[in-house]
Amino acid sequence: MSNAVSGLPVGRGLLYLIVAGVAWGTAGAAASLVYRSSDMGPVALSFWRCAGGLVLLLAVRLLRPRVRPAVREPLGRKALRFGVTGAGLAVFQTAYFAAVEATGLAVATVVTLGAGPVLIALGARLTMGERLGRGGVTAVAGALAGLAVLVLGSGGATVRPWGVALAVASAAGYSLMTLLTRWWGRDGGIDSAGTSVWAFAVTTVFLLPFGLAEGLVPHTAQPAHILALLAYIAAVPTAVAYALYFAGAAVVRSATVSVIMLLEPVSAAVLAVGLLGERLTAATVVGTLLMLGSVAGLAVAEACDAGSAATRTAPREETALV
Repeated sequence: MSNAVSGLPVGRGLLYLIVAGVAWGTAGAAASLVYRSSDMGPVALSFWRCAGGLVLLLAVRLLRPRVRPAVREPLGRKALRFGVTGAGLAVFQTAYFAAVEATGLAVATVVTLGAGPVLIALGARLTMGERLGRGGVTAVAGALAGLAVLVLGSGGATVRPWGVALAVASAAGYSLMTLLTRWWGRDGGIDSAGTSVWAFAVTTVFLLPFGLAEGLVPHTAQPAHILALLAYIAAVPTAVAYALYFAGAAVVRSATVSVIMLLEPVSAAVLAVGLLGERLTAATVVGTLLMLGSVAGLAVAEACDAGSAATRTAPREETALV
């Protein structure tokens, strides 16, 4: 994971994002198992997730040799990037958990993950001139429709204005984190592993007082089971997934990043049916197919655009005349 983003091919960045999105989706199933076996609250779980991920990322960074970026980043910009990225991550996670509590999981998920691609597409167009094109707009619309079908298809959702406001705040934090990662990654002068470490450090400090107020140590009859689940959450959907996310988001267009990350509810829905015993519904199938089709379409378009750009910028070979 400890790579300078410069030189990372777009195709590999897309693969990193796909793996990260699928891994994020497993966190929900693991969290459900934690809640079933203990009285741990969502803020405490988020704190341990970030703190554990921070420890693992630090260990990997210390054990592996440092790779210097192709472009040296000024110290002031580096501090600003770490602080803003960490703040965006903290707002993203904390506001989402609060939105779930205020208005329910379905509405919070749809508003947060639905508003994210819209805010990111607008932000990328205004700040970086990134255009989606007609096909991109169609893919984003299809992904949002799939998300709505997937999450709201079972019915019973309750909309509360305060919860919706918190979900929009969560989407804004995620959008800020994504846009700035892409903005600062365009010149190849950032270290994605360093971004991950410092983002989690800021988020862990931010969540600590709220976790203490909620109670960091849960009551459980299965402490080994809870520790294993927390270790998994810290390792796979946190340390690995976010390291891959920051690396991929620096080289892939922001709107494409936001749509690929919608693989999170898809993998969560698959695990809910296969692992947690939830019923497979028509809405789950239709929503999943819509979102997978949109993600595949945008990923192919991104790879094709990158290939065309590389062809246009490659030096021409002159044929020798004999």
